[in-house]
Amino acid sequence: MSRFYITTPIYYVNGEPHLGHAYTTIAADVLARYHRQKGDEVFFLTGTDEHGTKVAQAAAARGLTPRQHVDEMAPKFQRLAERVGASNDFFIRTTDAQHEAFVQGFVERLRAAGDIEKRTYGGLYCTACEGFWYERDLVDGKCPDHGIEPIWLEEENYFFLLSNYQERLRQFFLAHPDWVKPRSRYNEALSFIEQGLDDISISRSSITWGVPVPWDEEQVIYVWVDALINYLSALTYARPGEDLTATFWPAVHHLLAKDILKFHAVIWPALLMSAGYPLPVAEAIHGYLLMGGEKMSKTRGNVLDPFAVMDQYGIDPLRYYLMREVTFGQDGVISLEGFESRYTNELANELGNLVSRTVSMIEKYRAGTIPSAEGSAELALQAQNALAHMGERLDELEITAALEVLWDFVRRLNRYVEEEAPWKLAKDEALAGRLDEVLFSLAAGLRAVALGLYPFMPATATEILRRLGQPQDEAEGKRAGAAWTLALPAKVQAAPALFPRDLTAR
Repeated sequence: MSRFYITTPIYYVNGEPHLGHAYTTIAADVLARYHRQKGDEVFFLTGTDEHGTKVAQAAAARGLTPRQHVDEMAPKFQRLAERVGASNDFFIRTTDAQHEAFVQGFVERLRAAGDIEKRTYGGLYCTACEGFWYERDLVDGKCPDHGIEPIWLEEENYFFLLSNYQERLRQFFLAHPDWVKPRSRYNEALSFIEQGLDDISISRSSITWGVPVPWDEEQVIYVWVDALINYLSALTYARPGEDLTATFWPAVHHLLAKDILKFHAVIWPALLMSAGYPLPVAEAIHGYLLMGGEKMSKTRGNVLDPFAVMDQYGIDPLRYYLMREVTFGQDGVISLEGFESRYTNELANELGNLVSRTVSMIEKYRAGTIPSAEGSAELALQAQNALAHMGERLDELEITAALEVLWDFVRRLNRYVEEEAPWKLAKDEALAGRLDEVLFSLAAGLRAVALGLYPFMPATATEILRRLGQPQDEAEGKRAGAAWTLALPAKVQAAPALFPRDLTAR
């Protein structure tokens, strides 16, 4: 059995969850569900990042202690994961006592390796990204990611000797050209390395809200080091009394946005090398969701409330839209108009209408019982190819491309209805066998659609199977090889439209 460990970045709790958080969580869930379908042993991790300057500042602005603030905010992110249908195996909080103890042990390993030094450092510090910037990299004197002016910060800290790992990182990248996807992000990370790596501060003396440095409790561990280590720490206590590290590490795929590429693709592997851990299997970098031409950001104030979107459009349509509209790995413009267009044209007209017509014709022409027939050999091959090609794309973390493959097959089924015109076949008793073949083919085709759709729209997929009188749990564990079959005898179940066009009726 293969093993597949998928992570989202842990989300920073200085503000409310937004659609960008939902996007990454949904993408990770698509991959987790797909790999469970394949029969892989899967572990899916998400959670919250709760230490650091921004959290302390956000708490102070609300008149709360940092602990009060994070205890109020973290459940909102947990609720977001639940609302978008995430099947995560664990939700980590960096204020978990087990995580904090693991972080201290991890940095002790860095120190034992001779990679920690105490130094005085001053630099331009962006509180939004909790990181230092060179003046040459600022845009009009502002952080290029957050559009705010950094402050000068100077203090005595402990440094990780990142420069010691420059050549080792470079050689690793050259030996693993697919380690970071897409290729443009691999090139960007390699460029960071080849331009030269400076040692990085991994502690702070100016704040107290963080994990104490184990050998110097006057300082706390830099929030980004603390956060990155969650991918390992979670495995040690996600299941009480069991350490999953040997099972799932390093079979891990990190999903993250491009603004935290350097932390994950340069600093994190160097930290792992120093601490003596093998590196993750892969990192998949997605782009930004853009509204009004800008990245959605709490700092910029241009965010969509994912809860309001789900209340209006439903959970599965949100999952579908985000994976369909924005090519995974690239920036993409989203809008409420875009939601409504995809919902109406693709979900309601193409998929929902196909399901309704198929069930209605089987009810009308065969008293609700799916006829037993061989079905179309051409459609059978296309169904098998669609699921196989989807699998190839998802194995390469090409989520949007996989969904496009499936939708090509949905459209092929719609063309098949028009080509065969069952309503005409039903008028001629001599064509009863042909009608049986067509109705069987439509039902079998929709079953294949449900299998392919399950990672993206799990509730919709199981509902399609229910309406076809098929076992509703089979989408969780069957893919290629079972693409063209039906459990017969089966009675179809009529139901209201899967995707009502009148959204106010939801």
